[in-house]
This record gives sequence, structure tokens and C-alpha cells, in this order.
Amino acid sequence: MADEEIPRDNRWAIALAVVGVALLALIWFWGSPTPIAFAFAVAVVFVVMGLLYLGLSYAGPKSRLYGLKPITSRMPAVSQPKGHVHFRTKMAWTIGILLLYFLLTNIYLFGVDQATVIDLFASYRAILAGAQGTLMHLGIGPIVTGSIIMQLFTGAKIINLDLTDDEDKGTYQGTQKVLVVAMIFIEAVPQVFGYLTPSASLVTGLGSVSPGNGLLLANTIIVAQLVFGSYLVFLMDEVVSKWGIGSGISLFIAAGVSQQIVQGTINWLPESPGSAISISNPPSGTIPKMFYVFTHLSASQMASGGWEIVLLRSPNPLIALIGTAAIFFLVAWTESTRIELPLSHAEARGARGRYPLRLIYASNIPVILMSALLANVSVFTILLWTNPTLIHFPLIGHQWWIGSYPTATQATALGVSQTQPLTGGAFYFSTVNGLESWLLPILNYGQYGAYLVGHTWWQGLVHVAVYFGAMVGGSILFAKFWIQTTNMGPEAVAKQIEASGMQIPGFRREPRVLRRVLQRYIPVITVISGAAVGALAAGADLIGTLGNASGTGVLLMVGIIINLYEAMGREQLMEMNPLLRRFLGGES
Repeated sequence: MADEEIPRDNRWAIALAVVGVALLALIWFWGSPTPIAFAFAVAVVFVVMGLLYLGLSYAGPKSRLYGLKPITSRMPAVSQPKGHVHFRTKMAWTIGILLLYFLLTNIYLFGVDQATVIDLFASYRAILAGAQGTLMHLGIGPIVTGSIIMQLFTGAKIINLDLTDDEDKGTYQGTQKVLVVAMIFIEAVPQVFGYLTPSASLVTGLGSVSPGNGLLLANTIIVAQLVFGSYLVFLMDEVVSKWGIGSGISLFIAAGVSQQIVQGTINWLPESPGSAISISNPPSGTIPKMFYVFTHLSASQMASGGWEIVLLRSPNPLIALIGTAAIFFLVAWTESTRIELPLSHAEARGARGRYPLRLIYASNIPVILMSALLANVSVFTILLWTNPTLIHFPLIGHQWWIGSYPTATQATALGVSQTQPLTGGAFYFSTVNGLESWLLPILNYGQYGAYLVGHTWWQGLVHVAVYFGAMVGGSILFAKFWIQTTNMGPEAVAKQIEASGMQIPGFRREPRVLRRVLQRYIPVITVISGAAVGALAAGADLIGTLGNASGTGVLLMVGIIINLYEAMGREQLMEMNPLLRRFLGGES
């Protein structure tokens, strides 16, 4: 459908223009902005009203999202390969993008005072595949958040699109790109208000060029860098998906988590880098810490506190190493567990195969989406408690029951970070970090109660139950949405099997018959899959992980590496036998 052929109701233009002018008048008279600030406000209102016009004015028979085609068809994107991409070429693109990712995680934002950076995503840094204070500060957060919103709206039938139809699927993907760009701005702009503070020299220099606007221009430069880095991640993900092997998002997560685990295992630098190594400040890596404590304490000293340093004290205690290894083997086992449906070719006699339905059927995507959702909850509760504008928001601004956070002085006194929630819903939905943060205070509150930061033992137990339940329940919900939006449901799989010329022996070759057979397995496996990945991720958080990678991060890393290995095997198989590409989902 060409842009000029899109039917529109132009009456929406007048209504939205009136709303836009009213908003600008409100900003001008009540906000008293500088001319440059007002110019920014005009630009933002113009873009928002333009997008609303494109969507609301669509008067065709399909979803209103078709009205966004003038934008979605012109957005920068990576072109699809026209033919088969050879295995070596795919490997080269994958390795190249991975190296570029590591490079970007070491390019710090220009003009930011790194000493004052507060990482809003500290608890979810491994999952969001970012690096604090760099171009990758937002990581994959906007991409995953945009995917969550689109899945929720599609699953709830708010967005009426048939994802088995190519045109509807293209509209869905195009709209998701627009939403990702919007989420980049939504997540980038709040970062500069007290969390990514511009350096005084940059503000002064820009103030001399434009008096009174130094801080605004400095914040704009930082936001522009965050937007550039985040959209670059989006394009890098497309490059891997279309020209490489696997998913770019998954690749970045696995790379970041692997780096944290290696550092948590062998890092010989002390816990406090500014101080000399001692028993109170041992090496931060599990193995160097273990050797240092064993060689500097006697048997009696080990019994009176040395074993606690080695086994339980953060960071990277021995129990975290054991727990991480256990998760490795457990995830590998669950990934290999599957139900295999026998298949036979309808025309070629003797040609048989199997269609595997894995226990982790929905892959690790549901737990990524759930963790990203909790990360956004954490960020917005921090903003509502600390942001000078949002604290005045009616009903939820600066409310302890939403979530309260310590000041810099309080955080130092309590031995926690400024992003550690102290009360309210933010506390109960926050990540549990290891046995010392919940089990030890429950077993001996008198000695270890300080780890609960002012909470009673039963509140710590409720925290564990709420977090575990949220991870399991949310992962089940997202697993159901995921299989529907990725054509993994019974009906879509039945059509794929039928199109490949295969059928289940003993049943008629008809999609309806195949669908009824698959209905016995796929919905049940979907629920089990979501519950399993949610329980594994939350369980690993309860035990503790190396490098503070989080249970979700370790789970994702193992699953991603296994899936990447299998994808490489399929690519090599298709390279050797091109006739298999059709059945395995490759090009013909």
C-alpha cells in the first residue's frame, strides 16, 4: 500500500492541532521556559501529535497501525539478504558485531561526570546487556520494553493484527521499531536528571556560547549519545538476525554475563580497589579470595569467621560458584529434555523424521521480558522517589508504599547502593541477591538481621515469595504471548509441518488434524516452559551468582550458548545439504 493510497480522516488534524497548541500554551505560561527549551518542547509536541495523527486518521478496514506506514517504511533498517548467506559469512558477521559490542561498552559518554553516575539498572545490568556510563548505558532495555508492550497489546487484542499474514506481520514489526525509538527517548531523557550528571566544564563551556542554556544543551548532548548508542544496538541486532547466526540481543546478553562470571571467578583485585589487600579487603574473585584466606588464616581463625568469608560473604562467595555451576548443568539438562513427535513424508516412502517439542519450548525469551519489566518497575519507582519533578506527581510521587530509596549518606551508612529499595512494592519486587540477603537473617536474625536493611525476618520471607512468584507467573504469561507472536502455536506449527510435506503417521494429512494433536502438547509445554525458566532464574538469584550476574543472567547465558551451538550445527547441515533448508526454515 503506497503512502498516497492510505485512506485518512483529515478531521483528526484539526483536533490534534488544537491539543498541541493548548499543550504549548500551558508550557509557555506555566513553565516559563527559555527560548531554546521552548523550541525543544515544540519539537516534541510536533512529533507526538504527528504520530497520533498518522495512527488515528487511518480510515481503512485494517488496524490503525497501517496509518504509520509513512514512518515505518522510511526508518533506517538492515536489508534482508537476497539469497543464501554462507556459514563463514554468517560467522564473520556474528563475531564482528560481538567485537563491536565490546568496543562500545568501553566508550564512555562524552561530558558526563563519571564520579556522580547512579546506575538505575544496577540490579538488572547483566540482563539488559549494557555498561554503566557508556554508549551502551541503556543496553537492550528499549528494545525489550518495546517488545513487551507490543506483545501485551497483541495478546489482549488491543492491536488487531494477524501475525500469520505477511502484511500484518510487517506492520507489527514496523510499529515495534517506532515504539523502540520512542522507548529510547523515554528511557534516555530521565537518565540526565540526577543520574548522568553533565560535567561542570561542559556546562560552563556551553553556557558561554548560549548564556542560561548551558545545562540544557549539555543534557541534550548526553541524551543524543544515549539515543545513538541504543539505536545502534537495535541495528546490530538486525545485522545478527539477518546476516549472522542467532539473535543479536541474545548474543549481547551472553557476552556480558560471561564477562561478569569470568571476572567473578578469577579477579585478583581487592573488593575495595583503593585499599590494600587484607582479610577485611580480600581479592574479589572466588578463587583468589579462597587461596588468600586459606594461606593467611589459621585453623582456629577459619573456624571463627574465615569460613564465612569464603563461603558466604559477598562478593563472589564459594556458594555462588557452586550455585552457578549447578545452574549450568541444570539448564543444560532441561534444554535437552524434549518430546519428539514422529513424522513421515506423505509422498516419499520411508522418509521419516521427528518434530521436537522441547521442555523449554518458549526458549529463554519469557524470562528476558519479565526481568526487563521488573527493571522498568525499579527505574520508575526510583524516579518517583528522587526526581525533583516526579516527586510531586499526585498519589504516587514520593510515596513510601511505592518504594523509598536511601540518600548517598544513608546508603554509605547502611552499606547498600542508592538504587536499593528500602520499603514498599519496589522492595518486594526487587531481586534477591544470594543466601546472605534472606536465608541467614531468617535462621539467625540476631546476628545477620542487618542484611535485611531494617526489615523483619518475616518481611524477608515475603520478599522471597513475592519475587519468586512474580518471576514464575510473569514468565508463564510471556511464554503464552511469545508462542502466539512467533508462530509457535499449534495452528502455525501444523501449517509448517503440512507445508513441508510431512505428516504424523496414522493421521490424515490435514492442518486441522495436526492442530488437534499439537493442542495436546504445546499449551501444556508452554506453561511448563515458562514456569521452569522463571523458577530457574529466581532460584539462582536466591542462591547467588558469580560476578553479580543474577540468576536470570546465568540462565540466559547457558540457554543462549546451547541455542547458538545448535543454530551453528543447523547452518552447517544446511550448507552441506541445501535440500534441508526448506524443512529447517532456511532459504530454498
